Amino acid sequence: MMEQHLGLKNLLVLLFSLLSICLSEQLQSSQAKTLLRIQNLLNYPTALSSWNNGTDFCNTEPSSTVTVICYEKSITQLHIIGEKGASQLPENFSIDSFVTTLVKLPSLKVLRLVSLGLWGSLPSKLSGLSSLEILDLSSNFFHSDIPQEISSLTSLQTLILDGNKFTGRLPNELGSLVVLAVLSVKNNSLDGHLPDTLGNLHNLRVLSLSRNNFTGDVPDLSSVENLQVLDLEDNSLGPKFPQVTSKIQSIVLRNNKFTAGIPEEVQSYHQLEHMDISSNRFMGPFPPSLLSLPSITYLNVAGNKLTGMLFEDNQCNAGLDFVDLSTNLLSGRLPSCLLTGPKNRIMHYSNNCLATGDRTQHPFSFCRTEALAVGILPHHHKQKPASKVVLALIICGSITGGVVLVCAAIILVRNFLAKKDAPKTTRSIVETASSTYTSKLFTDAKYVTRAMKLGSLSLPSYRTFSSEELKVATNNFDLATFIGNSYDDQMYRGQLKDGSYIAIRCLKTKRNNSIQNFMHHIELMSKLRHQHLVSTLGHCFECYLDDSSVSRIFLIFEYVPNGTLRSWISDTHAKRRLTWTQRIAAAIGVARGMQFLHTGFVPGIFSNNIKTTDILLDQNLVAKICSYNLPILAENVKENFQNLSTNSKELKSTRAIYEEKLDVYDFGVILLEIISGRQINTKKEVRVIQNQLQESIMANAVSRKNVVDPAIRNSCSDESLKTMMELCCRCLVQDTEDRPSVEDVIWNLQFAAQVEDAWRRDSSSSDASPISHLYNFQTNLSRNSNSSPV
Repeated sequence: MMEQHLGLKNLLVLLFSLLSICLSEQLQSSQAKTLLRIQNLLNYPTALSSWNNGTDFCNTEPSSTVTVICYEKSITQLHIIGEKGASQLPENFSIDSFVTTLVKLPSLKVLRLVSLGLWGSLPSKLSGLSSLEILDLSSNFFHSDIPQEISSLTSLQTLILDGNKFTGRLPNELGSLVVLAVLSVKNNSLDGHLPDTLGNLHNLRVLSLSRNNFTGDVPDLSSVENLQVLDLEDNSLGPKFPQVTSKIQSIVLRNNKFTAGIPEEVQSYHQLEHMDISSNRFMGPFPPSLLSLPSITYLNVAGNKLTGMLFEDNQCNAGLDFVDLSTNLLSGRLPSCLLTGPKNRIMHYSNNCLATGDRTQHPFSFCRTEALAVGILPHHHKQKPASKVVLALIICGSITGGVVLVCAAIILVRNFLAKKDAPKTTRSIVETASSTYTSKLFTDAKYVTRAMKLGSLSLPSYRTFSSEELKVATNNFDLATFIGNSYDDQMYRGQLKDGSYIAIRCLKTKRNNSIQNFMHHIELMSKLRHQHLVSTLGHCFECYLDDSSVSRIFLIFEYVPNGTLRSWISDTHAKRRLTWTQRIAAAIGVARGMQFLHTGFVPGIFSNNIKTTDILLDQNLVAKICSYNLPILAENVKENFQNLSTNSKELKSTRAIYEEKLDVYDFGVILLEIISGRQINTKKEVRVIQNQLQESIMANAVSRKNVVDPAIRNSCSDESLKTMMELCCRCLVQDTEDRPSVEDVIWNLQFAAQVEDAWRRDSSSSDASPISHLYNFQTNLSRNSNSSPV
């Protein structure tokens, strides 16, 4: 009985083995037929010439052109590499039939079909290869969109679609491929913004999107913690530098539209080996520490607008093989480490303002002028998101946008008084090329204060510009004149026929807005002028041809060429620093500009948060405020007027005094920088230096000189210095009620100026010209004659 049982068991094993062999042979036969069918569909390429009915595909020797790998008799890898530059397959080729055949190999984990002449729109049925981990279809002729169904290949670790003709956008759905480590779509015709979902690819190590038509900012990749290679060359991306982690090893941004500065965190990319940001419009300072990054071997920043000074003792990485600093605005001397490095190091540095003694460099004045011309301001520590990097953006974004607040109150007051004092009339404002406006607005004391009238003296006349004039000034808005942009406008620098520079802000408007809708803004803007504010020079309307509604508004501003106040008092690399008398003059100018903002309109403009980086100096070193608390031009003008007017009286009566003292505090911080010559960016720094001033006031003249900027400590009178210190400390007291008024501030500043002038006359000093004639005590003061200094 037992022998019968064992015999039956052996028989079953034998039958099962025979069945397995049969099924395996059938499976192998099926796969072989599939591969031979692929050979036929590919038009029998040279790489597959050895395939025939007798080929044992799972045991063929791999080569550089063909590899078939099996696991447990199932094909798991298929590599077919054609000849480089292979032509497109014949017209009878069907990509749909080809993919239908491919999916008969369901165990495929690696599929590489390179340079085979494949063409057509990639079918979504490719998602049938659900086991794929690597897909490489590069150097073919695929066109149309990348199918979003690729996102269903959830095991995909590598996706390479380089060198095809794909168009459209990169699918958002790619962000669901959570194990994807390599994404490369180089050399296609993809366009549009990059999907934010790229930030979800936490395992991504290589992101290569070069030679496409992508636009806009690069999505935040700071959460892609394993990213090592970022290649975005030859697109239209920008303006902000991409956000990546410190694990990055290669960054290639060459030939895009990046215009912002190099962020400080790049200096902490200790694994960065290759960096190419050339042929963009990067502005701001070049960090010399990039030369000494511990892993850097290739650094190319050529063809930008990077500024700053290099020094001979700057450090370099000994492994740095390639450096290109050419065609920027760099000054100073080449680091000696670049000149004494390995013999095989390649280095370019022409077209800067470096002191090299050869003809490849511009004079220093060229770089300074060019930097100011494109609105590059000196680099500072972290500031508010309202960027201080682009000069014209500061000028225009601040002045123009906020016309609503001021215009609203003036228009309502005028209408109210017009109803009260005269019969109701209507007035139409016609857009003409006139250089002046004869409106009652500027001459009636009911609407405009004396300070506003005085502040408008000696400024260019406001006028209307033609679109042709602006096109000539900007060479038809050439890219070289582009300064920057925000969410609702674009900025350009132009040069008029008389040689003067202007800043132009272009705003797009919603349709069905007539010229009349904006004329109240334009009329007020023509009066928004003061010698210590950056002034508007004019405007231009562009209209739709079909309904004559406004399509774009161009707002033109004066160009202020001499940098920020901070760059003249606390920039350690500046060759020239303001003298003490010039600093007092600048402080008086800022105070007068602030007074105008408070009293030149009803209601006043308060809470301006002015810093030394918001104060520009013109060619005569006259201080001009370029950033203050004015909202952006509203779409719904009437509604904005109503919202502002209902609270204008309340603002004047209950908030104006408090908000004035907020501005006085900010002015105190400005004085602190003027006196100490140190950049101040935090409240803690304010308290520390303020305490030093207070202690020195109670001490002697020697102690006071010790806390003063070394550049001017030996060229100012003690009485003038003490007056400025006392005023500064009063502006910074915690209790707002104890802070001086703006009129008090101006009076004490002028006292300090007079004392300084008297001291200089007595000591026969010629360090600086007197400023008391510029800021006479009797000019524009509202204080009583018996006022005394602090």
